[in-house]
Amino acid sequence: MVVGDVTTGTEVLVIGGGPGGYVAAIRAAQLDLEVTLVEKDAYGGTCLNHGCIPSKALISATDVGHRAGEAEHMGVHADPAMDLQGMVGWKDRIVRRLTAGVEKLCENAGVTLIEGRAEFAGESSVRVVHGGEGEGAESVEFEHAVIATGSRPIEIPGFEYDNEYVLSSRDALALESVPDSMVVVGAGYIGMELATVFAKLGCDVTVLEQLADALPTYEDDVSEVVRERAADLGVEFHFGETAQGYEESGQVITVTSEGEDGGVTEFGAEKCLVAVGRAPVTDTLTVEAAGLETDDRGFLVTDDRAETNLRGVFAVGDVAGEPMLAHKAFREGEVAAEVIAGEPAALDYQSIPAAVFTDPEIGTVGMTATDAEAAGFDPVVGQMPLRASGRAMTVDDTDGFVRVVADGDAGFLLGGQVVGPEASELVAELALAIEMGATLEDVASTVHVHPTLSEVVHEAVKGAAGHSIHY
Repeated sequence: MVVGDVTTGTEVLVIGGGPGGYVAAIRAAQLDLEVTLVEKDAYGGTCLNHGCIPSKALISATDVGHRAGEAEHMGVHADPAMDLQGMVGWKDRIVRRLTAGVEKLCENAGVTLIEGRAEFAGESSVRVVHGGEGEGAESVEFEHAVIATGSRPIEIPGFEYDNEYVLSSRDALALESVPDSMVVVGAGYIGMELATVFAKLGCDVTVLEQLADALPTYEDDVSEVVRERAADLGVEFHFGETAQGYEESGQVITVTSEGEDGGVTEFGAEKCLVAVGRAPVTDTLTVEAAGLETDDRGFLVTDDRAETNLRGVFAVGDVAGEPMLAHKAFREGEVAAEVIAGEPAALDYQSIPAAVFTDPEIGTVGMTATDAEAAGFDPVVGQMPLRASGRAMTVDDTDGFVRVVADGDAGFLLGGQVVGPEASELVAELALAIEMGATLEDVASTVHVHPTLSEVVHEAVKGAAGHSIHY
């Protein structure tokens, strides 16, 4: 403790007010624990303020404009004008409403809120440094702690973020005018989502990716649907390219990349968005003071109860490693709080779905057929294309498919891959089936509304069971 600090105590200290942190704080308070939450920036974390919510708002807004302008074959004639500044203003109003809501939820639950940056001073205490000049610091002693400090965009050599020429995803989501051209470094989910947004706004987008395809963590036929749709929007892809650096020239830059054969290529653009992944925020915590262990990438090491190597200290959300998903953080926050309260809680990542909000969307959960074989199952697979769906035709979006994977012996659902409209919603049914141990016949015998996109899930399941009707 520093002389002059005020010292307080709490049963549960939560560091970070993002998805994992605020959920842990509220759940712990519901379980009658005394909770203090420290947040240095804004409640809701990156997800609510600079990531999930803002990006989905812009994705939705640009999709409305783009679809209206491309609907002549449906008998709709329109020439929409898309105003990025207006979209950003709408997005910001959503963010302000939600951040205020998170703060109010915490207060209503009885959580004590402290603004500042927390750094460990020992195994059971932190020092909270306040942001304002002359505001000083205070010390908080705790019985249990939940670390939820999140992640930040990875910065690569030669492309330091300057919010002028080189943008992080946060910078890109705050632009109020559309650049004529943009180079996107990285074809993962963030790069592909934002490449699609700016292409629909009329920007010439070029994507550079080191690996052989976009969305490299997904199966080839899944990423192919998204890549081809992006190409139809005018996005230009260059695979096997490693961005080396850039030079400024007036109001534009020239990005240099090196191919697998050693050849050098130059790409001109107004902006360069770097989206090559995210790194955990642990450098502000002085983790060594508490004796906390991190892996070789800097993530805090946790067990199936979200507990670190230091008994009584938990880590949730991005800071605890992959998968870096807000809804995974929600669940980890709940589990951490329940374990602290003595409840029999544990994590099961098998039924946690993932989604990419590209055009079309991707939703996945559980195992692929390859995963299932590697795990010793004899999988059966059922697949239904959206082009055979009446509802997909009536929403004018027939690219993609639903695929389900099940154990060929017992019939239990093991996984599913959805690519198409509303994939992020459709995958929830498969996640529930896996969580509850449902079989193919359980889902196949469940009547689905007609005409809906959910029927495509139904038919894929019936196909795996050997009695598809419509395909």
